[in-house]
Amino acid sequence: MLNMDFSQALAIDTEQMDWLTSPSAGVLRKPLEREAKESGHVTSVVQYHADSYFPEHPHPMGEEIFVLEGVFSDEQGDYPAGTYIRNPPGSKHSPFSKQGCVIFVKLNQFNTNDLEEVRVDTRSTAWLPGIGGLQVMPLHAFEHEHVALVKWPAGEVFQPHSHFGGEEIMVLSGEFKDEHGDYPKHTWLRSPHMSKHHPFVEQDTIILVKTGHLPVE
Repeated sequence: MLNMDFSQALAIDTEQMDWLTSPSAGVLRKPLEREAKESGHVTSVVQYHADSYFPEHPHPMGEEIFVLEGVFSDEQGDYPAGTYIRNPPGSKHSPFSKQGCVIFVKLNQFNTNDLEEVRVDTRSTAWLPGIGGLQVMPLHAFEHEHVALVKWPAGEVFQPHSHFGGEEIMVLSGEFKDEHGDYPKHTWLRSPHMSKHHPFVEQDTIILVKTGHLPVE
């Protein structure tokens, strides 16, 4: 098991991690949280070298992907950087990449009733006004879980707040900050239920945010 105590806050700069091999040649991984070696709850950054693939496999409890670099593909289509994907519980696919790609992926973490298949090309999706100077792009919502991109203009400060059901962040560009530290591009943060912070930025920054999904006990 790796980082499976959800009462603990985490901040991992994935750019400082080494790539690890996977069962498929040309596919490398940086595990962030993992219940078991090749099954169960997993969050990781995955790299596909050009012309690499992963054999067909099921997603018993769903799969969530954000394409960070390159073009990720499966039998349903090609997904360039900036694409958000949800494959529901019980789905399966045969992923590959012709030119190579890097993806942020979460496996086996869905509510069993969350059966919506999602494909969002965020490059062509409109931003909505948020609180203060923030802009928001909602990507998915189910019961207490919400997923969105949030765009922070340089110098923006958000009010101190807590997270019911926790929060996860992947910094996509710029540098996210709070009173606990500075988080550069491709840093992954996990904050437990009812944790608090006072976030701000000093440069234009975009983050992928997921809230309300972590254990509340």
